[in-house]
Amino acid sequence: MNEAAGRWVVDTAHSYIGFAVRHLMGRVRGRFTGFAGEIVVADDPARSSASVTIEAVSVHTGHEGRDERLRGKDFLDVERAPKITFASTGLRHDGDGWLLTGDLTIRGVTKGVEIVVEPLGVDPTGLHGERRAGFDGRTAVLRSDFGLDLPRGDKVVFGDRVDIHVEIEAVRSD
Repeated sequence: MNEAAGRWVVDTAHSYIGFAVRHLMGRVRGRFTGFAGEIVVADDPARSSASVTIEAVSVHTGHEGRDERLRGKDFLDVERAPKITFASTGLRHDGDGWLLTGDLTIRGVTKGVEIVVEPLGVDPTGLHGERRAGFDGRTAVLRSDFGLDLPRGDKVVFGDRVDIHVEIEAVRSD
């Protein structure tokens, strides 16, 4: 039996959903502070699933002016599309790790993505006696695939590629 099998709820206090994108001559890093999710690990890991809902308004880059622009209609358009969602469609073993496929929806546009997932292990006793599991995931998407504003003119202000990194700590809930 798979020791991680069961239903897990994302512990948002100990998890991270972040991104990095080219900005002018460097990179801007940011994160989302409002999100919830669940992972269901099956005895056969390939039958497992994951889902996450992110509050788009919770974007945080450390610069309030930039955050407000990202919340606006040219980017996340939080008035019209307050949620970013991910729902898995499959999981398969890939070399030393796992490849999680799923549907990512941003601004009402849904695209398939592949996330390289590294299971970090299961702690059967946790900090307060609860079972905990950890997962690390990475993927990249193109802003243009989701209809987000593109650079204008000859100067690249924001790059099209957005690198996404998630660090998930989840608590067993069944």
